[in-house]
Amino acid sequence: MSVTPSQDWNPGAYARFRGLRLRPALDLIAQLGDLPAGDVVDLGCGDGAAAGALAARFPDRRLVGVDASPAMLEKAVGYGQKVLADIAQWQPDSPPGLIFSNAVLQWLPDHAVLMPRLAGLLAPGGVLAVQMPRQQGAPSHRFLRDIAAAMFPDRFEFHGWQSPVAPAADYWRMLAPLGRVTAWETEYVQELGPVAEGHPVRAFTGSTAMRPFLDKLSADEAQAFTAAYDTALEAAYPRLSDGGALMPFRRAFFVLEMPG
Repeated sequence: MSVTPSQDWNPGAYARFRGLRLRPALDLIAQLGDLPAGDVVDLGCGDGAAAGALAARFPDRRLVGVDASPAMLEKAVGYGQKVLADIAQWQPDSPPGLIFSNAVLQWLPDHAVLMPRLAGLLAPGGVLAVQMPRQQGAPSHRFLRDIAAAMFPDRFEFHGWQSPVAPAADYWRMLAPLGRVTAWETEYVQELGPVAEGHPVRAFTGSTAMRPFLDKLSADEAQAFTAAYDTALEAAYPRLSDGGALMPFRRAFFVLEMPG
């Protein structure tokens, strides 16, 4: 078993499930209509998975990729401009026609402040389109918290913990005073193929949800933590005949259209 904590994103590990991670982005893009003048900003663009689809949907716009990870941004292609920035503090050069964010804003706190702030950056008539995983209560993510708190109580304590992503209806209520909002949730039944080591669900979460836990552990601690996580996953996500597993995964979406 090989697990090494890392402070930056691993583009190769993340891209392994590129198709599964891209599908929600495509579903979000499908809900977008016409835009006012301004750039299309892919906020938290990662390795550029959505760049091609955004460019195809809005071919006459400059596409700007913004991300805080140098490793991911280096891999990203298809952007007229790439910006290395903390997205919590990011400010555009000019008001965008679209701020698009796929599976990123769940990492940032205080959405009641964050989402209106992003909406306020848009051009008149601009659009804020967001997708975030709402998987935190599922075994794939709950086990991470439970096992970490049990094994390393000196570093992990989740008393009073709240999910970083609210139900889609909460975002509708939050943003409806600002413009026209469409909000929804989708649960994707993800078929994960067999892996050479560990459980397939761990292969999926290893480059995302596991990262904040592994970053606080030594190499030996990470090995023990990962072994316990794999064992728990075997019970919650039974293997398919080929050694893979099904992983239901819930995601929340909203599209806010600002008044012109």
